[in-house]
Amino acid sequence: MKHHSVIAATIIALGIVALGAFLKSGIDNFANKDRKVNVKGLAEQEVEADKVTWPIVSKELGNDLPELYNKIGATQAKIKTFLLNNGIKEAELTVNAPQVVDLNAREYGEHNQPYRYIVTSVITVTSGQVSQVRSIIAKQGDLLKEGVAIVDGGYDNPVKYEYVSFREMKPKMMQEAIENAEKTAQQFAENSHSQLNKIVSADQGVFSIDNRDENTPWIKKVRVVTTVTYSLKD
Repeated sequence: MKHHSVIAATIIALGIVALGAFLKSGIDNFANKDRKVNVKGLAEQEVEADKVTWPIVSKELGNDLPELYNKIGATQAKIKTFLLNNGIKEAELTVNAPQVVDLNAREYGEHNQPYRYIVTSVITVTSGQVSQVRSIIAKQGDLLKEGVAIVDGGYDNPVKYEYVSFREMKPKMMQEAIENAEKTAQQFAENSHSQLNKIVSADQGVFSIDNRDENTPWIKKVRVVTTVTYSLKD
């Protein structure tokens, strides 16, 4: 009988110890469950554009529409010759149909203009050879010697530079952003006399591609910001 009492007491004691351990673990988990740090990680890199779209705009003014079409055709031929002679490939050229504005057909505005028609031509260069195209843009003044005046494309036809190889660099930049986030979280943990635990949540990161500045639109700044939440422990 005494022997059975000892066994029972031992089992009860072990149960109390186990219960105490579970209670401590539960209290620790409860105390630590809201101990988190939310940090942002940044990665950015400057790259050169790998695609350029250059609309070349020319205009002819006059009253004789057939004559204007002939002039536009001659202008387009000179522009194409200039581009091909400077290394642009035929496949990189797109010739849009001429656009005609009849000033007399406008409901509002003056009808005593010295000319009736404005014919606009756009030849678009689309190429991955950005440096080459930029050098040709700098030489477009040579067309003036051929009697061709290139007009500013304005908002409708701007020169556009793009970075289309963006997807290839996304994984590496995401890794760098997460590593920077971890460094920030680690510093926070040290300052709060804690230890960094596991990642609780993380987003995919927000990527942006912008011009480095207004004067160099062919240089792009690729940027990603990711948000990572870590748990902390003592």
